[in-house]
Amino acid sequence: MLDGRYRDRKYLSKYDLSIELFDRFDLKVSDVIPIRNVFILATDKGDKVLKRIDYSIEDLEFINTAIKYIGCNFNRVLQLIETKDKKAYAEWKNDIYCVMDLVPGRECDFNNPIDLCIASKGLSQLHKASQGFRAGNPKKYTAGRSVESFSRRIKEMGIFRSIANMHEFKSEFDKIFLDNIDIHLEDMKRSVRILEESKISELCSENDKVVICHNDLAYHNILISNEEAYFIDFDYAVVDLKVHDLCNFINKAVKNTAFDIDKARAILSDYCKNNSLDERELKVLYGMLTFPEDFYNISRDYYTRRKDWEEEVFLDRLVKKVSYKEDREEFLQSFEENILC
Repeated sequence: MLDGRYRDRKYLSKYDLSIELFDRFDLKVSDVIPIRNVFILATDKGDKVLKRIDYSIEDLEFINTAIKYIGCNFNRVLQLIETKDKKAYAEWKNDIYCVMDLVPGRECDFNNPIDLCIASKGLSQLHKASQGFRAGNPKKYTAGRSVESFSRRIKEMGIFRSIANMHEFKSEFDKIFLDNIDIHLEDMKRSVRILEESKISELCSENDKVVICHNDLAYHNILISNEEAYFIDFDYAVVDLKVHDLCNFINKAVKNTAFDIDKARAILSDYCKNNSLDERELKVLYGMLTFPEDFYNISRDYYTRRKDWEEEVFLDRLVKKVSYKEDREEFLQSFEENILC
């Protein structure tokens, strides 16, 4: 938790809070409160969220268009508030800022079965509301690219292995990484084989299977208010198969509870109350779940220095991720035997 707060403080220090910036959104601000990597604004028009954007305007415009599309049929995503000149963002001091309404809810608790049920049903409704949307931004349309993406990541792992082996004095991270890379590479290759044998291309041609995927369904991006789920922070949103999001959601929900297959089964059951999944989709979901996303992500972030973390933070996270390898294998076996069949 402490390293998370430290990272948030570093990020928040980059904000340039100014009356002139607030005026761009026609807001009179009486107080600002830091929460995670955003600021809550107490304004004359109610409580708002101010967010500094660290990606391109093109990506922001894709997100804004996607959220507006969803909002036509699902009102539990936060729309961006326009500036006085009718833009979804304000450029200020070489940065980009946007503002949203504040949802007076609490973060979803993945250990609470009621919250998990609410979130699963909400996700299915969000997906249904986003059917038919097609990205104006080609790089955001990722449907059917999983095999290509996973194959590229396998090659990257080979590069990371070379970097670790080059180090004359290996760090503790290097040693643990090298001890575990082969078994995780086998899972990566198995994931690709499952997807190659699936009907993923066929699914991508069917409109009701391709949706706007949130793509970062962490507990703090799902807010519970009045027994309904609200979804925030669409920074990583893409257009892909429904099961892309379900894989992301299941992985985040089960990894801290010894990969509980019953939790995954409950997610799928509640999701299907509003949005069906067929056998082909479940096979693709199984292939996606087989890919060890967590091990890949921490390895990439360490060897490319993608994250500005201290060495002990990287090491702590790697140790945690390799520690649940057996639980994960048991989960995948149970998924194959009890959900696929």
